Amino acid sequence: MAATKTLTPGEAEALVSAALIASNTAADNAASVARALIAAEIDGQGGHGLSRVPSYAAQARSGKVDGHAVPVAERAAPAVLRVDAGLGFAYPAIDLTVAHLPEIAAETGLAIAAIRRSHHFGQAGAHCERLADKGLVAFVFGNSPQAIAPWGGKRPLFGTNPIAFAAPVPDQPPLVIDFAVSRVARGKIMAADKAGTAIPEGWALDPQGRPTTDTRAALAGTMIPIGEAKGAALALMVEVMSAALVGASLAFEASSLFTGEGAPPDLGQTVLAIDPGRVSAGAYGARVTTLVSAIAAEEGARLPGSRRLEARARAARDGIAVPAPLHAEIAALAGAG
Repeated sequence: MAATKTLTPGEAEALVSAALIASNTAADNAASVARALIAAEIDGQGGHGLSRVPSYAAQARSGKVDGHAVPVAERAAPAVLRVDAGLGFAYPAIDLTVAHLPEIAAETGLAIAAIRRSHHFGQAGAHCERLADKGLVAFVFGNSPQAIAPWGGKRPLFGTNPIAFAAPVPDQPPLVIDFAVSRVARGKIMAADKAGTAIPEGWALDPQGRPTTDTRAALAGTMIPIGEAKGAALALMVEVMSAALVGASLAFEASSLFTGEGAPPDLGQTVLAIDPGRVSAGAYGARVTTLVSAIAAEEGARLPGSRRLEARARAARDGIAVPAPLHAEIAALAGAG
């Protein structure tokens, strides 16, 4: 078994914050990023967790991401919030969005935020869940650098483009749905490449559009979308919602999120918040409870996102197991190695 270092969530947050502060990031921004990364790690979403710290730190040191950016929000219309992330980390801009949207939704019944000049936004479902905790039905759309070709094409024009949704359920944790539109996460191919192992056929295509099990060919080619043509159409939809609608870089214009070189990725996110009681004239709570109860009563069925609750309980009990080499790398960045 590979060696690991076990940390409490608080210790992990402090370590990540220290690594980012030492890498030219303001303390408030470092704390926001650390909270989001550790929450993803706890929820079992390691691809959006501690594994991101070295690349985030490299980008902050090089200036590809502005670790000192202060996001700014403006009310562009009664139900519209425009948020400028300032080419900094996405999480402080999302924090600002989550702080403002409930008030707007209370006034208008519906609120939308367009976050521009942004960066990797991590575990999309967590952002929706924060709004659901405030009684709102929420959607998040975000684009990412090129990885998926239009169906039938060879050149990657879309990102893996996550879609997330969360809905409050009376007297229960929110329902959370979160998925990228690629069949598997790109990080799984990168991990296989580092390990020197092949990938299963059906994950990716090479630059000529042929199925491949070779990681280098896959990384140079394209990811296969979920549902094939339907998944590619979903990727296009998210590109419109989070780049065109926001005024951000398109996926094929954005720089890599994994290296410190190049221009800022300049990505976009759109957050939609709905007041369910107002929209349903008070019927929402009873209706969603009936729906969730029917699913729970179905033998073998499981509500999407429910495993995150088990993962949280496990992390609270046992701590977070961090691979020793990754812990050493983050500790060295923090000056604690």
